[in-house]
This record gives sequence, C-alpha cells and structure tokens, in this order.
Amino acid sequence: MEFRRYVFGSIEIDGVTYEHDVVIEGGRIRKRKKGPSKALRGRYGHTPLTAAEDIPWPCRRLVLGSGASGSLPVADDVITEAERRGVELIVMPTVEAIEQLRRSGADTNAVLHVTC
Repeated sequence: MEFRRYVFGSIEIDGVTYEHDVVIEGGRIRKRKKGPSKALRGRYGHTPLTAAEDIPWPCRRLVLGSGASGSLPVADDVITEAERRGVELIVMPTVEAIEQLRRSGADTNAVLHVTC
C-alpha cells in the first residue's frame, strides 16, 4: 500500500484520493461509517471512534490515525475491546499513523481520520 499525500481533509492511497475517513483492513480500503458513534458527538464535541463502528479487528496491531492535530476522540470501549481481543492499539496523529503503516506488515489494520 502506497501512501502518497495527506493534507487536512484528504489522503491519497495507491493513487486514489479519499476525502473522508478510511478504514484499512487486509489491504482493502473502505469508508469509515461514523453513524453508530454519532449519538456521542455532543459528549465529545466531535464524533468519536467507538466499538459500535465496524472496526477492522482481525489483526495483531490496529493503528488509529486521530487526525491532523490528533483530536479524534477514541472511546474507552475501543480500548477495552482491543485488550479483550489481544490487539495492540496505537493511537497517534494521522501523519504519524501513516509513517507507522509504512513500516508495518500485513498483520496491521487501521482507521485514519483525515480532518481535525
């Protein structure tokens, strides 16, 4: 997987530009569907990542790109579920998450937030 460009609001992966959050699972890319987490937006001031979403759990390591300034809230239930599944959870600003993914193997999945 080749990450070419990340700027606030978009990311280019394998020559395709995405202007929304993405989920990377087993080398495939899909749009993050925030719907299940929107009910908590008022509590966090932003739609958080919660375990109610379709998180790509089948991996040894899950990288969460928390946005340009690292502002994506990650709910406690995500941390608890990662521990329960034995998945190493790495949360960092998206630019750093991209670098982490460049160095990671096939046993790593990701959720990348492209704004804030």
